[in-house]
Amino acid sequence: MGLCHSGVRGGKQAIGGTSQQNPNSNNNAAHNDAVDFFFKSNGQEALFTQVEGMVGKQRDGWKFTAHLVEIYLKTRNQIGIGKTCKDLLGVLLLPLIFSGVNLIEARSSFCLLSLSASNLLDRDITSKSDPMVVLFAKKRDGKLEEVGRTEVILNNLNPTWIQKITIAYQFEMVQPLVFQIYDVDTSYHNKPVKSLKLEDQDFLGEASCVLSEIVTRHNRTLTIQLQNRNGHGILRKLGALTVHAEETIASRTAVEITLRCYQLANKDLFSLSDPFLRISRMVEGGGYVPICKTEVVNNNLNPVWRPLCLSWQKVVSLTRFTLIQENPLVIECFDFNSSGNHVLIGKLQKSVADLETLHREKNGANFVIQTSHGHEKVLKGQLFVDLFLEKQQYSFLDYVSSGFDLNFMVAVDFTASNGNPRNPDSLHYIDPSGRLNSYQQAIMEVGQVIQFYDSDRRFPAWGFGGKTPAGTISHCFNLNGSASFEVEGVEGIMAAYASALHNISLSGPTLFGPVINTAAQIAGQSLSNNNSKYFVLLIITDGVITDMQETKDALVRASDLPLSILIVGVGGADFTQMEILDADNGQRLQSSTGRMATRDIVQFVPMREVNSE
Repeated sequence: MGLCHSGVRGGKQAIGGTSQQNPNSNNNAAHNDAVDFFFKSNGQEALFTQVEGMVGKQRDGWKFTAHLVEIYLKTRNQIGIGKTCKDLLGVLLLPLIFSGVNLIEARSSFCLLSLSASNLLDRDITSKSDPMVVLFAKKRDGKLEEVGRTEVILNNLNPTWIQKITIAYQFEMVQPLVFQIYDVDTSYHNKPVKSLKLEDQDFLGEASCVLSEIVTRHNRTLTIQLQNRNGHGILRKLGALTVHAEETIASRTAVEITLRCYQLANKDLFSLSDPFLRISRMVEGGGYVPICKTEVVNNNLNPVWRPLCLSWQKVVSLTRFTLIQENPLVIECFDFNSSGNHVLIGKLQKSVADLETLHREKNGANFVIQTSHGHEKVLKGQLFVDLFLEKQQYSFLDYVSSGFDLNFMVAVDFTASNGNPRNPDSLHYIDPSGRLNSYQQAIMEVGQVIQFYDSDRRFPAWGFGGKTPAGTISHCFNLNGSASFEVEGVEGIMAAYASALHNISLSGPTLFGPVINTAAQIAGQSLSNNNSKYFVLLIITDGVITDMQETKDALVRASDLPLSILIVGVGGADFTQMEILDADNGQRLQSSTGRMATRDIVQFVPMREVNSE
């Protein structure tokens, strides 16, 4: 589950308005395999539906917490457990820092930066550059700190990026900004932009300014000529970057909409059009900036797109807040071309209120197109709104401050492939100098963040793939060797791990299923008791699992539970199978019975990539 990707499926992915709801989920699903699994394993009757036994706030709460946990534990998208945990720590500590204070008033105001460029340098031979912008804040010591990245736009020297970059605006400070533009190599087009190493991309130019230069302009728009990194004169023109700033609004309201079209004009000769929608909104000064686009539907003149979720922050700027429902939106329908020269099929202008009316009255709105004589021609093709749902979006702060706990669980690989713990080349070797091995490092970096949000700080800790003192090979044994699987704090996990290395013989094979099922039982029991808890299971392993299908079955069953799983791979093994469990390619896991996972609950991180940063 990535964030903003760099051209997945050749630039056909949706950007900027993707719904949190799984577009492929079945809203009428009758039962919950994960909850059934818990009750049946305890000899009880299964629940009739997946909403029984849960109050509305509890259900929405853990699912939202799941979304936040997945965002912040998706460490490949931010490259590095340490960096991710520091970021997570900063966000999670906000309710403690601002306890009892209006967070919106206490924090700085925020600006959304919309970016476009013109006449960029073409670095590609057989096509045009595929540009991406990276924004840096320049610190007092001259060092650059990355703030955010746009998406990659394919084959375009005059791009308008949809992905906005948010930056805190502090009027009392000088805030130097550096915008760097890169041509992203084709081999990286299937990777999340956060994971792209800038040194592997072609530099197209950079522009510098101070944030106040932008926000103090009459229309809050600044155009800057691109230069080389040295900032001195250039031998050839590198193009220009235009930045538009808008202050974000304090609103929790969002609209989820499903759009479809009927009888679109065909723009292709040998097949049907491949349509997608781009939605833009009016800004101060009368111009328009794109706020989202749908995915591309191939060969279809009557397309239905996945739901879009538009927050008021996307729909309108602060200065027009009182007219949100009437703020005009321009909806353009294009025929996708891999060359980047998308063909306009038609466009129309509607407000949010107009879209609601179309949905309520089940009417369509005709697209129009500009003729060569400057007149608007009404087209046969129409836009319909199949779903219009206004809802409230709650922040992570809301749920943490209302009493939700994050509960940390850990499972450690004790298979023989780790090497003899007494040998310095073993992955389990405990260095007398105090230097942490990869297992200890992962436990500390994840556990130290989450422990602050666990009220009792008692963590389940298991091992798997080891031979216990009783002589049996166990694939889920208590790490502390006692009858209770819980230990006190992260220090307790570290102590239990060190003790287990003396009492447990490394064995095998590597099985994930028993540990995941045990974690799912705990999460299921918490859910049935209406507890305000969300669970994060950290699995640290050195090798390829041998129960792939059993693991998939366990993950699919657990996908309806308040549980996310972070798998950290240590050592130099081939972790290809872990990428399958990760499901970042958009392919949801499927169980042996054919059931699809409700959501992606797994993130895999190779420790070698973390340590190389």
